[in-house]
Amino acid sequence: MYLLKFDWNPITGIDIVGNFKLHFYSLMWVVAFVIGWYIMKRIFTKEKVSLDYLDPLFIYTVLATMIGARLGHVLFYQSELITQDFFSIFLPFKFKGGFEFTGFQGLASHGAAIGIIIGMYLYRRKYTYKSLLWILDRVVISVASGAIFIRIGNFINSEIIGKVTDSNFGVRFIQDYYYKSEIVRLTGIKDVQKAYNAVTDNPKFQSLLEAVPYRHPAQLYESFCYVFVFLILWYVYTKTPKSEQTGFLFGLFLVLLWTIRFFVEFVKEAQVDERASWALNTGQWLSIPFVLLGFYFMFIYKPKSAVK
Repeated sequence: MYLLKFDWNPITGIDIVGNFKLHFYSLMWVVAFVIGWYIMKRIFTKEKVSLDYLDPLFIYTVLATMIGARLGHVLFYQSELITQDFFSIFLPFKFKGGFEFTGFQGLASHGAAIGIIIGMYLYRRKYTYKSLLWILDRVVISVASGAIFIRIGNFINSEIIGKVTDSNFGVRFIQDYYYKSEIVRLTGIKDVQKAYNAVTDNPKFQSLLEAVPYRHPAQLYESFCYVFVFLILWYVYTKTPKSEQTGFLFGLFLVLLWTIRFFVEFVKEAQVDERASWALNTGQWLSIPFVLLGFYFMFIYKPKSAVK
């Protein structure tokens, strides 16, 4: 069982030129969107919907997800950026403390969910071939598949980590424990990645490694659970008559995904300071309305008219 415990100190990206770095986290977003596009293409083909509507849907989804996720993170978790580094909110660069390409980091899933709903509403106003809920019922299947890869990206980045644990599933997140400047100072190695590697490979720095606590790999817990969210949604859509109930798949997605998020938060480090350790954290409070909304669409909502 102890083989499940390991040290996590990955290369998070590839240096391209200057301060520009190709981040694997960003690649996970690309993978999520590409797979989502293929899933929606299969759905459109199955239901004999013109593929002319697919690319605009893809563009709306990408923009709505990224804008919603970024604004959600700033509003819910890092509001100080509004006054301290405003342009970093909208651009993949950090300006405070020196210019640096960071990729699109600091993205909140709650904000992404709100953004997607708004984005689909705007899309439906322009393309009226189906109802808004028809679109949402199917888009959430792609969203569920994408969530799997986004959490893998979080794991690669050693972000959204779990609480300290002595269980057999603990992971030592080396890069999260030591900041870049700190690891350079402690090791005396100026190259940041080499400094991190020295902690895990060089016996001279073994004491630094021992100081790093084991934590729950909360990102992997979520990613693993989201696989089942996707499979359940796909099964209900392809094998049961519930797929014809307007709003049911959308509601089922909300209930499944945000219930998982609610419980995983118990083993996850809070992303903002919490007033009391026994209280629900921000992520849990934000998840509750989505779960309730999901139950509403599953069991209460009645469409006023048939889907076109």
